[in-house]
Amino acid sequence: MTATAPSERSRVRRAPKRADYDRETIDAILDEALVAHLGFVADGQPYVIPTLHARVGDEVLIHGSAASRMVRTLGAGVPACLTVTLIDGLVLARSAFHHSMNYRSVVVLGEARLVEGEAEREAALAAFTDKLVPGRWDEVRTPSRQELKGTRVLALPLTEASAKLRAGGPVDDDEDYDLDVWAGVVPLRVTQGAIEPDVRLREGVSVSPSVAAWVGRGADAVA
Repeated sequence: MTATAPSERSRVRRAPKRADYDRETIDAILDEALVAHLGFVADGQPYVIPTLHARVGDEVLIHGSAASRMVRTLGAGVPACLTVTLIDGLVLARSAFHHSMNYRSVVVLGEARLVEGEAEREAALAAFTDKLVPGRWDEVRTPSRQELKGTRVLALPLTEASAKLRAGGPVDDDEDYDLDVWAGVVPLRVTQGAIEPDVRLREGVSVSPSVAAWVGRGADAVA
């Protein structure tokens, strides 16, 4: 783990030994996470909005309706805080106090810019779609001009980003290791389940290659 934060306000203060400021680590967590939480203040009221995201190069992209408060507020340059968290396991200790979780998380601070132009917005929507299922964009109808007109995309730079991670088993007090209490880790993961065809799916339409490949990879990982 690297020891130098990109800025003082992005420095991890609580349990700093778990901090990692390496872009490779940060990018990997952002790319694996499916949901981000985006925090901002509008009219004196804090909001934290769960949203889909996609990382493209040195920016995290977020999209929404042109009429949404999130887009209008952040598009005006209000400071933002974006977070993602991956839970890898429950850490069960011998004492209640030392129970924990294994996790990987990222916090990004900064000001977002509005992605301008239909071509750039369409490229961003392609990134969102392929973030969910790689290759899906090439299989579906692309957005119409009206859909693009009603969609806004925000780009948050990764200039001030930090990761925080925990791995491994429980850390108990020395006197607790002799207790007759089971301790260890219960791994957790998000996996693909059996696909559920849309009830209005036209007869004879087979599962698209991107979906079949993505679900198959999940099944292989579980096996």
